[in-house]
Amino acid sequence: MFAPEGPTFRELAVQALSSVEHGYDLLAPKFDHTPFRTPESVLAPVSRVLRELGPFGSGLDLCCGTGAGMDVLRQVCRERVTGVDLSAGMLAVGRAREPVPARAPRMDWVRADARALPFGPVFDLVVSFGAFGHFLPGERPGLFAQVRSVLRPGGRFAFPIAAPSRPGSAAYWMLAGFDAAMRVRNALWHPPFVMYYRPFRLSAVRAELARAGFAVRLHALPELGRRPDGSPRCRLVVATRAEAV
Repeated sequence: MFAPEGPTFRELAVQALSSVEHGYDLLAPKFDHTPFRTPESVLAPVSRVLRELGPFGSGLDLCCGTGAGMDVLRQVCRERVTGVDLSAGMLAVGRAREPVPARAPRMDWVRADARALPFGPVFDLVVSFGAFGHFLPGERPGLFAQVRSVLRPGGRFAFPIAAPSRPGSAAYWMLAGFDAAMRVRNALWHPPFVMYYRPFRLSAVRAELARAGFAVRLHALPELGRRPDGSPRCRLVVATRAEAV
């Protein structure tokens, strides 16, 4: 799962016993060599759908990490691309990546908490990849309200979401075991490290987005496969900011 340049077991253990912010600061130099970075196999189909919906003026990558989503935004935004993350270490790695072509949109990297975004309604598109496990279910309504507050009317909030694993499958037990281990870790050790992925379910998320003032549409990502019943394994949620909540 990890490239040779990735973190050692000891480094991962130290990260896991840190806060979310400090843990990612520690992991940042080797993050792109871990399976935690969103792979191109996910980024490419998301880019395809957004190109069909765009182009857009300005875009925000929410919880951008080292910038995987920034690369998607650069393909579909004409004016400005901004990444926001709590980890200064992750932002530093993102800034230091390969030079951006001269004709690419302007890129900014901002350290901030996604639950208190320091922007007005200046974005046409917000994306996020693999970050929602760091927010407890009770925090999601506030998070979605923050996203809505930084979108212009008609702006879109897009993120991929995978279908739940079949009960009893290897993936099901792996995720269940991971969430259980995190709960035990947080019961025994402080500060907490929030990373729970099983509670992020499409039905609940759609209802929360609607309550936050979004109109929600789903776009299949067939490149990521189909389930035995023919339904897509992964969809892109595209939530459009409505005029009024």
